[in-house]
Amino acid sequence: MGRLSRRAFAVAALSALTTGATAAPRHRRAATEMRGMWLATVVNRDWPSRSGLPAAAQYAELCAHLDTAVRRRLNAVFFQVRPSADALWPSPYEPWSQYLTGTQGEDPGWDPLGTAVEEAHARGLQLHAWFNPYRVAVHADPKRLAASHPARRHPDWVVAYGGKLFYNPGLPQVRAFVEAAILDAVRRYPVDGVHFDDYFYPYPVAGEAFDDDAAYAAHGGGFPSRAAWRRNNIDLLVRETATRVRQLRPAARFGISPFAVWRNVSTDSRGSDTRAGVQTYDDLYADTRKWVRHGWLDYICPQVYWHIGFAAADYAELVPWWAGVTEGTGVQLYVGEALYKAGDPAQSAAWQDPAELSRHLTLAQRYPQARGHVFFAAKEVGANPIGAMTRVVADHYKKSAKPPR
Repeated sequence: MGRLSRRAFAVAALSALTTGATAAPRHRRAATEMRGMWLATVVNRDWPSRSGLPAAAQYAELCAHLDTAVRRRLNAVFFQVRPSADALWPSPYEPWSQYLTGTQGEDPGWDPLGTAVEEAHARGLQLHAWFNPYRVAVHADPKRLAASHPARRHPDWVVAYGGKLFYNPGLPQVRAFVEAAILDAVRRYPVDGVHFDDYFYPYPVAGEAFDDDAAYAAHGGGFPSRAAWRRNNIDLLVRETATRVRQLRPAARFGISPFAVWRNVSTDSRGSDTRAGVQTYDDLYADTRKWVRHGWLDYICPQVYWHIGFAAADYAELVPWWAGVTEGTGVQLYVGEALYKAGDPAQSAAWQDPAELSRHLTLAQRYPQARGHVFFAAKEVGANPIGAMTRVVADHYKKSAKPPR
């Protein structure tokens, strides 16, 4: 169907559908801290609950997530709008996401990102647009992509790795394209932030090599190693995106939520006292510490997805480590929280305790650099496994708060 204006769509959807969800009552503002949640769309993780829902049902589900954020006294939503080299807005660069209609490239009849910005702001929430820079598909078959997909028009841009497809970060034309696709949304909508997650070069897969030989031969001259060249490729993406976001929309903030271990101290004396199997500097070619120390970011939100006392990567070690990295930089520190682990029987005993996450926030209060928390993810913020989220709210979010500026 033809795409309705956002406000007309909202009115039509509300008249056509009774959701049972109403906006939570407003509370007097008190503290200033980030209280966010990620709203993931890849493989329909949080929203929409399944692909192919009618547009009115998608809209109702989206509003329900926003209302839940308000009820939990959160103040920001990090909305995944480019999950796999696709778009949740009418992008001239990339096809509509398959997670909306079930068919990549099919117009859903409304504008989810534009609507989300309006509805979030109407509730007093910030809306940060979350982009995955390089993932093309969670499968390895280019023929399953829409015929118009840039990855099919430029197969030389794509690397198959670990059963998935990725754009090659070593190609300057890829970086230019990715930045253009992202900045289209920044130009169109009054988003409060531009957000990247932890996927740069892909996580290592045993027995496989990421095939960027040709790109390295063409563009890697002058670097002491392939690893140094790869890190520079990601540095360029981060630095250029930061500059262009500030030019296009100065009020928007640019931040990244990396895997929380930059390097183990056994690898680098500047690293954290951890024994993690993945180090972003060495394995994802993401020099997250450098980005903070150089002031390229407005905030960093490391995914500290481990419990207090976890031997390999202790929450109580990583929060002060990141506080030290951000100290004196002007880059704000938010802590990514693994709400999804609460009550999961596959997790350790610590995650069966409803108070574990609340203890995280209590610990982080010792460090003035820690300016708030972001919870993964929206589904669990609503479902409240083992009461972990209500415990956080009761212990720490008795009053509403403004996000940092």
